[in-house]
Amino acid sequence: MDNFKIFEIFSHFALVLMLGWYLITNLQWYNYKLERVIFKHKRYNWHILYFLLPVFAYYLAGKYFWIYFYLGLLPALFIWNKRIDKKLVFTARVKRFFLFLLFALIVGDMLCLLSQKCHILGLLLPLGVALGASFIFEKMLFNGFKKQAKKKLETMDLKIVAITASYGKTSIKNFIYQIVSPYSDVYMTPRSVNTLAGIVKDINQDLPQNTKLYIAEAGARVKGDIDDIAKLLDHDYAIVGSIGPQHIEYFKTLENIRNTKMELLNSKKLLKAFVHQSAHVNPNEQVQLFGDNIKNIKATLEGISFDLEIKEQYYHFEAPLLGAFNATNLAAAILIAIELGIKIEDIQKEIKQLKQVEHRLQKIEAGGKLIIDDSFNGNLEGMLSSYDLMNTFKGRKIVITPGVIESDCESNQRLAEKIDEVFDTVIITGKVNASVLYENIRNTKKILLKDKEKLEETLAHESASGDLILFSNDAPTFM
Repeated sequence: MDNFKIFEIFSHFALVLMLGWYLITNLQWYNYKLERVIFKHKRYNWHILYFLLPVFAYYLAGKYFWIYFYLGLLPALFIWNKRIDKKLVFTARVKRFFLFLLFALIVGDMLCLLSQKCHILGLLLPLGVALGASFIFEKMLFNGFKKQAKKKLETMDLKIVAITASYGKTSIKNFIYQIVSPYSDVYMTPRSVNTLAGIVKDINQDLPQNTKLYIAEAGARVKGDIDDIAKLLDHDYAIVGSIGPQHIEYFKTLENIRNTKMELLNSKKLLKAFVHQSAHVNPNEQVQLFGDNIKNIKATLEGISFDLEIKEQYYHFEAPLLGAFNATNLAAAILIAIELGIKIEDIQKEIKQLKQVEHRLQKIEAGGKLIIDDSFNGNLEGMLSSYDLMNTFKGRKIVITPGVIESDCESNQRLAEKIDEVFDTVIITGKVNASVLYENIRNTKKILLKDKEKLEETLAHESASGDLILFSNDAPTFM
């Protein structure tokens, strides 16, 4: 075997591993849904530059391809990886994918030495084999994990609360946990874990055996996602919070979103469901509506207060939380707490001590500037409400936002109009809504930030002591 042949085999290994790395990175971003990577991606130019172009060049350029590979593609991918903010996490699933890919590569290159067709099959075939083997293996593995989680839940003496909403479900989960935990052994799914796979993993690995109340949130991208979670949990209580056009690009209509959220009521053990009025369902003995039973909401930069009707009587609640929309989230948490037997006066006491959920209108003071971190608030109504709250601030106001992600053009037009009313400067991040925001913001100073690494430098130049800076929603660089 001559030296060039050895170089070709080594370079072929490097190329396929690089393409596999790009592929699995994108799959991890989109929850390992290949159809979403292909049809819902926001950066198709990346697919062209880092996957399609190398594949075509490999088949068309012959031995000259390796000049482009080493001097062009590899440096470009290195720079790309440095700039993205959600890098590949080497989970067990990712490691197994690369093992499949290495096996396919070794077998393929061995056959390559015996065949004249290796150039035709040597690139796409190992990727296809590794991807197919990975999906089949992970499906089999997951079914075993799901049965294990179901069995664990059935052997435990606990109540389960499941929460879904277009927005606010993580806040509701955290509020219930904080209110109920002084009175019971409570455990909640961590962070924003809300997929079937995430919940299965959480139950198997982290749910303590002595838990008396398990609080889980359920998210969805397609019809049936929440039904799968409901069948796994068979929860005792359900909360369906505010419903709106979040993820409308996946569901197409608001009715589809509503129907998918209502799948949470498919639990065989359901005792009570609290459903926000935006779901437009009829109440019954099992389903209680909420939302229109809240009045006198007052929101300032110090906190919120409101009155909530409970059994035909109004009770007053105060919380050190920012944002009028949190009254709705708290109402759901209060109703569950009452259902669990906690006295109203105890709930009032706990709510006064609530801690703000991280990255959801979290107030920080630094360098004489008031910074409001609302980077996990990604729905239109919540963002508009937070802008109304910022409008009570008397000084100069700056907002950093990518707009409303995974929503429609109309929502971002409304957001732009509100930005014009409230803020002195807007820094637009992300590509997906940049044009619609830039075109519809007319009075506020606009800065289009293509590279998020320059945000700190931009803020240092644009802001001063005494300013308010709002981080409103966030989007990874692939959006």
